[in-house]
Amino acid sequence: MKPKASSSGACARRSSAGGLASAFGPGQKTIAARGPDVACAGAAAGNASAKPAIRAAYIDVRAMNRNVVKFTFLKVDPAWRRLPVAERETHKREFQAACDNFAADRFLRAYSLVGTRGDADLMLWTAAPGLADIHEFHVVLGQSGLLAWAQTPYSYLAMTKESEYSEEDRLEVRAGKHKYLFVYPFEKKREWYRLPAEERQRIMREHITIGRRYPQISINTTYSFGLDDQEFVVSFECDDPADFLDLVHELRPSESSAYTLRDTPVFTCIASSVRHALDALDGEGPVAASTDGNGLATATAIDPP
Repeated sequence: MKPKASSSGACARRSSAGGLASAFGPGQKTIAARGPDVACAGAAAGNASAKPAIRAAYIDVRAMNRNVVKFTFLKVDPAWRRLPVAERETHKREFQAACDNFAADRFLRAYSLVGTRGDADLMLWTAAPGLADIHEFHVVLGQSGLLAWAQTPYSYLAMTKESEYSEEDRLEVRAGKHKYLFVYPFEKKREWYRLPAEERQRIMREHITIGRRYPQISINTTYSFGLDDQEFVVSFECDDPADFLDLVHELRPSESSAYTLRDTPVFTCIASSVRHALDALDGEGPVAASTDGNGLATATAIDPP
């Protein structure tokens, strides 16, 4: 099942939804907002030479766009692994088609949790300027055969927002090319918000100083006030889990830690392509459809390139 290509009507609907985001390939540092009217107009014009100028114009205003961010964790029913190989392959391709369609002009990263948690197998990290885009993606994803065999034990909705305590640009999702992503919901005690702004800034100065001792770790802080049960969703990227362990350990006795109400569950996620994360679910690689002598469909394993 491959999602249908966007029509002019779809362009009009996405225009009212608040735009699209452009997803660069793995290893790129940021995503940039791109207006739907321009994207649709460029497609209608069919003028390839105009696309760079259109894209550049919207990159200039990306800082004004706040992104909706979603962390979706999936747990697959063990019974799915007992389905015929060909049927599981169809489910994987439907799932990947939905992801590829969304990632064509928005942000999507896939992670495997096989072996790191018992209650989740796969995580999708997505972002777009409009909540309607996130909703539409999950509607399409839900039509894949795999989702009939999966549950969503954890789901976190958030948005980007400028930080009160740092001058770093936080309106864009900054995803690097790291091996691991550590994600958890976060809440502070109400006493924290009753402190004077100057006192909170002083306390956070120590917190930020400790964090800067670990430049190999990248952080994305997103905000969920009023959108979901948590206040923040915090994600850290790095190449060595020991670095993140040491950072969290060092932060425990800090003054800011005394105001933490909740910072669990914690998810250790292994960076992956969508296809690899799907194959980790059953240990099967891609298969090609063929027919036997009776004309019946069979499945043949394909060795990875």
